[in-house]
Amino acid sequence: MPTEILMPALSPTMEEGTLARWLKKEGDIVKAGDILAEIETDKATMEFEAVDEGKLGKILVEAGSEGVKVNTPIAILLAEGEDVPQAVGKSSGPVGQTQSQVMPSPEVSVPEQQRPAASPPQDRKAADQTRVFASPLARRIASDKGIELEGIIGSGPHGRIVRTDVEAAASSVREPTAVVPVTAVSPPATASTSADAVAKLYAGRTFEEIRLDGMRKTIAIRLAEAKQTIPHFYLRRDIRLDALMTFRTDLNARLDARKIKISVNDFIIKASALALQQVPMANAVWAGDRILKMKASDVAVAVAVEGGLYTPVIRDAEAKSLSAISSEMKELAAKARDRRLAPQDYLGGSFAISNLGMYGIDSFDAVINPPHAAILAVGAGVQKAIVINGLVEVGTIMTVTLSADHRVIDGALGAELLTAIKDYLENPVTMLV
Repeated sequence: MPTEILMPALSPTMEEGTLARWLKKEGDIVKAGDILAEIETDKATMEFEAVDEGKLGKILVEAGSEGVKVNTPIAILLAEGEDVPQAVGKSSGPVGQTQSQVMPSPEVSVPEQQRPAASPPQDRKAADQTRVFASPLARRIASDKGIELEGIIGSGPHGRIVRTDVEAAASSVREPTAVVPVTAVSPPATASTSADAVAKLYAGRTFEEIRLDGMRKTIAIRLAEAKQTIPHFYLRRDIRLDALMTFRTDLNARLDARKIKISVNDFIIKASALALQQVPMANAVWAGDRILKMKASDVAVAVAVEGGLYTPVIRDAEAKSLSAISSEMKELAAKARDRRLAPQDYLGGSFAISNLGMYGIDSFDAVINPPHAAILAVGAGVQKAIVINGLVEVGTIMTVTLSADHRVIDGALGAELLTAIKDYLENPVTMLV
């Protein structure tokens, strides 16, 4: 029977996306691993691989189509000797007993609890009730890793086992970990004043309506939820940067031959990661009915792009050198600007940094990105008069503000964390010990 290729879910919260362009055309032969299409989500534009082999018999969703729901058939894949049913057209219903799912390239290993709920597994076994319903790629990986498919619950259409299911099962065998189920973000309550009513207030005035893309919709939903549900409190400290600036200049001079340049933000990432290790109770996330205390310092960093922002994550930042953090951050920022971040680049983390110092902002209060328990808002380094032992000196001062979730971090704990960050930044040599 012809096989449907379905619109995939690229992240736990994805409900729809834009089919940016097809990289295969009708009649092309498709092999497992071939790139089929580019799909835009609220976070990135990603390439997708085929997991089954055959001929691309019919494209059901044209390139440029927006708002395509997850699990919507987007194309028909034919085996040898098969033809497209005459009744099949764009937005057609099911055409076969099995369905094929395209996967991101590079493929992302997402823990089972973080994947969208699978459809009922009524088609998980073939008609003879002896064959497990799995893609050829998943079978090959399972065989290589010595994993029994019978014990895996598939996340593909109708319970189909795909590559990420096998990789997640292999990961759980190696190192069992507790993972927080991710619940879908509910849209904020409808405002009392509708969009049409607001527009009527400005009847007769000239204005331009700006359509919300997926990224802006997601930002609106998540930040509205964060401010409504997270009990924020704020702690502010001034940090003297003179020692750090001198140390950075000397360090960059030594690294010039290797074409490495460490930024102040790289020092802030490293200082935050080490401070989270020093104050481990603050290295935690809110999990609804419990707190998860994290072992590694996975630090997310806000990156501004046209129309919004991303928060790529530097994982195990406490164990990485300043040069490694610098290189990784540059790579992630470039991928963010090109909207090429994969889910593993931005999902997770326990702490975030938002730096507006380069825009001349002295200080601000950032909104926590759930499920994180804290975010550090960083202002500009400015020369100011300061009093040291009764004498007035000129020093470079940077104001930082810690926004903390009071459900996870109490005032004294937040103050301890912020003091640790300050100590590392004012004594940068200690970050190398």
